Amino acid sequence: MKQRYIKICALLMSAAITAGSFSACGSKETETMGAADKLTAAPSTTTAETSLSSQAEPGSAVTSPVPETTTTAADPAANEISRDNKVYEGAEACMDTEAAAPMMVYPDVNTEEYTVLGENGMINTRNQPVSTFSTDVDTASYANTRRLLKACSFVPESAVRAEEFINYFSYDYAQPEGDAPIALTTELSDCPWNDKAKLLMVGVQAKEQKLEKRLPMNIVLLIDVSGSMASIDKLPLVKQSVKMLTERLDENDRISIVTYSGAEKVVLDSAKGTDRELVERSLDELTAYGGTAGEAGINMAYALAEKNFIEGGNNRIVMATDGDLNVGLSSVEELTELIEKKREGGVFLSVLGFGTGNLKDNRLEALADNGNGNYSYIDCIEEAEKVLGTELASTLVTVAKDVKAQVEFDPAAVESYRLVGYENRMLSEEDFTDDTKDAGDMGAGHSSTALYEVILTDGGMESDKSDALMTVKLRYKLPDSDTSSEIASTVRSGDYRSQPSPNLAFASAAAEFAMYLRGSEFSTLTPAQIKESVNSSGIITDKYREGFVELLTLAESIYKYRPDDRPVDIIEIE
Repeated sequence: MKQRYIKICALLMSAAITAGSFSACGSKETETMGAADKLTAAPSTTTAETSLSSQAEPGSAVTSPVPETTTTAADPAANEISRDNKVYEGAEACMDTEAAAPMMVYPDVNTEEYTVLGENGMINTRNQPVSTFSTDVDTASYANTRRLLKACSFVPESAVRAEEFINYFSYDYAQPEGDAPIALTTELSDCPWNDKAKLLMVGVQAKEQKLEKRLPMNIVLLIDVSGSMASIDKLPLVKQSVKMLTERLDENDRISIVTYSGAEKVVLDSAKGTDRELVERSLDELTAYGGTAGEAGINMAYALAEKNFIEGGNNRIVMATDGDLNVGLSSVEELTELIEKKREGGVFLSVLGFGTGNLKDNRLEALADNGNGNYSYIDCIEEAEKVLGTELASTLVTVAKDVKAQVEFDPAAVESYRLVGYENRMLSEEDFTDDTKDAGDMGAGHSSTALYEVILTDGGMESDKSDALMTVKLRYKLPDSDTSSEIASTVRSGDYRSQPSPNLAFASAAAEFAMYLRGSEFSTLTPAQIKESVNSSGIITDKYREGFVELLTLAESIYKYRPDDRPVDIIEIE
């Protein structure tokens, strides 16, 4: 992948930071002012110029540059984040600009890391008729992209994972029946970005579970309090975020707190879920300093979770960090090996990413994916309310683990296919029935959606309507089981519908936006075209989808000023 960098990206970020770290160049107050206009309206006192010339190979870690800008706080009250302060009208606001700007700490050299992944291409079914992948419920990529766009920045292509754009949103799938923890929904319609193709939707819905009927929880909060967490969008936001979690615990739950910086420390050991004053006081006393001994903190958190283990309960570590681990094991490979061993004890790991400038997205994704958990990025207090409030059961209560999907295409009816996204979740055909192979985990109420771009043979749709085009299978395990079960559904030519359901229409729009930001060779749809499509189809049904439309507007404004050669803005890390 050719790496490119242009000064305008650094200038845009510099102007945005000067004007106010999280002000949005696409807000209603400034919607007529494009990104280039901001360069004139808010000149920066610091201009960063970074020379990027290295080649990044798929699977490598990369960084994205931002300006060399550092500001510090003179007022301790700047640590407080108000839920009522709205910067980006009509969308989930991030932080109040006047409060946020004094405390935003940008490193001299940006060290954000993302894994470079090639895009899935078309596969000939005669050579490979079976496609297998691990389901995904992570949402970090979409929230992180929102943070970057609101800073008037181009988005590194490697930061965009299409499946996390799709799965950030909820869909109206049928609930599982009987004792089954998940249900399968399929749909076949036309592909909106390729008039020669059909679009197959594979939707998985986990059973809803009311919080008051859940199993008791043994929660260990593992909080990074290293020096890199001093910025207002890190530790102060962490404190407010995890307080939302504690508000929903009861007397049957236990909560502990472990911190790590230069050294690890048990701050709170197995307090009752109703001891909110004690928990909040413990959180309020946390301060950021020192290095980042992440390995030691992880080991201590697992030891504490195992000591307080609730048989038959929900035992989970919730890790809050920017991922900047610089003491002990820190590489993706080392962390993966460590977590693979730890998960055998029955403790799940969920990861919350925070901050700007040194976010280690690749490490945090690896921790969650290999720890039987999920990865969310918290860019604002509203996102914390989503992840740890309205969707708490989905975040913390696992109802099915190691969920895998497999689609077998009939070569007589399907010429070729392409899975949209899921590049780092692909499995071999044999992995599907291998119960030792780790895969995605689904929380209560979670949905997971995958899209296949499908090219039919000349006679594919002209066959008998009862003829099978493809067979979709799911395998899953119950949270306390090591043996998987299977469900399947056959998609026939008669199942094709010319008008897609609202589920498929919106999922395809989310995928189209991700493909645009990645500079995909498979779609030429622009944010303006995507926005026109979703607005005219009546599928904008909640505030999160409204925010999606506003991000399309913001991206349209920012990318209007890019050259024809889209900037990737990343460099390779040794």
